[in-house]
Amino acid sequence: MKNIRLLVMIEAAFFAAFAMILDFLPSIKLSPAISISFAMVPIFILAFRRGMLAGILAGFLWGLLQVMLGDAYYLTPLQFFIEYFIAFASVGFAGILAPLIQNNYQKGNKRIALAWVVAATFIGSIARYFWHFLAGVIFWGKYAPEGMSPVLYSFIMNGTTFVGAFVFCTIVLLVILASAPRLVQAETFMTKKQVKKAS
Repeated sequence: MKNIRLLVMIEAAFFAAFAMILDFLPSIKLSPAISISFAMVPIFILAFRRGMLAGILAGFLWGLLQVMLGDAYYLTPLQFFIEYFIAFASVGFAGILAPLIQNNYQKGNKRIALAWVVAATFIGSIARYFWHFLAGVIFWGKYAPEGMSPVLYSFIMNGTTFVGAFVFCTIVLLVILASAPRLVQAETFMTKKQVKKAS
């Protein structure tokens, strides 16, 4: 069991680093404040592969790497914590549907598994951008154009990024997992006998 936990932690660190590398690649720039990338893809893959907690850990580590490598911009400590730790970690909530994805792959129901991949990607994406939206209302609202409410401003900015990132990540994930489903097939959900044997 300890070996499995160590393996999950190593994978979380690896996928977080991979997400950080993708984050450095050129993204689709709609405006100086709106950019769309598929950097969440590695976190999603780990969440589908190992479950929600592993995905949350990888997302948290990704946010930490953003800070350590100087790719973070913040106004206040609370905004910093929300947008670089809570928001990034929330991507891992996609793993809540990992059992459905895994089970359908194991049964050979590839199309159903991919449909759950889309649903899980939506969950992880909206979980992340909810926190960016909240931070936008509270902390970035002062940058809204004159006459526009902070709520509408944040909804437009973060809503556009959310939709773009969700669509982009979904397309990339469907292409990858349609041809390489083994990426998300791991011994995540162990039987009681397997747990006893591992421990």
